[in-house]
Amino acid sequence: MERYVLPYNAAWHRSVLDGVYPPVFLEDLKTLAQEEGLWNFFTPNLGAEAVGIGLSNLDYAPLAEIMGRIPWAAEVFNCSAPDTGNMELLHRFANPMQRERWLAPLLAGKIRSAFAMTEPDVGSSDPTNLQTSVKRISNQLVLNGRKWFITGAAHPRCEVLLVMCRNTEEPMHLGHEIVDFLQTNVHHQHSIVLVPIREVGLEIVRNISVVHNHAPEGHCEIVFRNVHVPADHLLGNWGDGFAMAQARLGPGRIHHCMRTIGQCELALEMATQRAIERKAFGHYLSDYANIQQWIAESRIEIDQARLLVQRVAWLLDSNNKDLAFIRAQIAAIKVVAARLQTSVVDRAMQIFGAMGLSPDTPLAYFWTWGRAMHLMDGPDEVHLRTVARHEFVKAHAQQGSTATYFTTPEQMQQEPRIR
Repeated sequence: MERYVLPYNAAWHRSVLDGVYPPVFLEDLKTLAQEEGLWNFFTPNLGAEAVGIGLSNLDYAPLAEIMGRIPWAAEVFNCSAPDTGNMELLHRFANPMQRERWLAPLLAGKIRSAFAMTEPDVGSSDPTNLQTSVKRISNQLVLNGRKWFITGAAHPRCEVLLVMCRNTEEPMHLGHEIVDFLQTNVHHQHSIVLVPIREVGLEIVRNISVVHNHAPEGHCEIVFRNVHVPADHLLGNWGDGFAMAQARLGPGRIHHCMRTIGQCELALEMATQRAIERKAFGHYLSDYANIQQWIAESRIEIDQARLLVQRVAWLLDSNNKDLAFIRAQIAAIKVVAARLQTSVVDRAMQIFGAMGLSPDTPLAYFWTWGRAMHLMDGPDEVHLRTVARHEFVKAHAQQGSTATYFTTPEQMQQEPRIR
């Protein structure tokens, strides 16, 4: 990162401003990383088919933090979102055709991909609302609907979308009992379909700026108008879309959170250096109590968040069977990371003054991404509800167990019994 990637950071931004994306030197960096074996760090479950190291979640976490300091760096090591989660899904659920056509080139870094879930016309924080439809007609799957904020869809090498769709017709080979179950269970009414990005009827309407930040890889609005794909483009089983999406989101959220911590660590480093160099009213900024408090609070918050994320990574690696507990912990780190980034980066921007608002430092971009994290992969409120529900489930299971900690007048009159 320090020897090869960081020296190209200014050139990357200049290339994007000039409309050349991805920059021409990116392939050289990718080749160098692959030759060094610094490739596909995130693939502990992919086995021999994945070229690279394949680290555990806990071992990958600090590397994601280091890569997060330069947002475009993950692509150098073939560890970019949303590709990492998509490769995991394809490995677990793809048929042989899908693996050959999309998984193999993704693992080799030859193509990119996107995951199309969020929609503009419904509250996507409740995924059962999703309305983009898929219908089976003969040996074809037909998609209609609209998605937006689809990360990566504008990348010139993006070749395939994993699209979450509402089932509007059950395949004929399913029995009546299974069909009845799928129709009545809201979490079995959606499927994931693999859609080539240049398919007829698929239109990328626009690349949406996020808080006025324009990402060259795109956060796109996409329309599907009678898009036909072969039936074998269905990923996994009909109606299993939600289960597959949940399998994808767990490790992906850890990756996001660790990249966030890397950006916060850099923001803190920049803020402390600015504070010891900059004078105002005859004193260095570092001499003022409020600046010292900001620096201290940022240090504490970053270390707390890092430990919490590493704990969740360890839980995933340990194959803990308490899925509800793990789900609550993943929800917790998502909230913690978003709050961390907006608070730490905001303090750093304040210390930098006007420069903190400019493109001369990465702080403004870091803040923008932190603000987006309060909504992406589900809003904070949904994750907080997940954590609270888990606590209430525990409370119901242990109801009455805390009664002995109360001190009533009657209890005070009782003599303690010692065996």
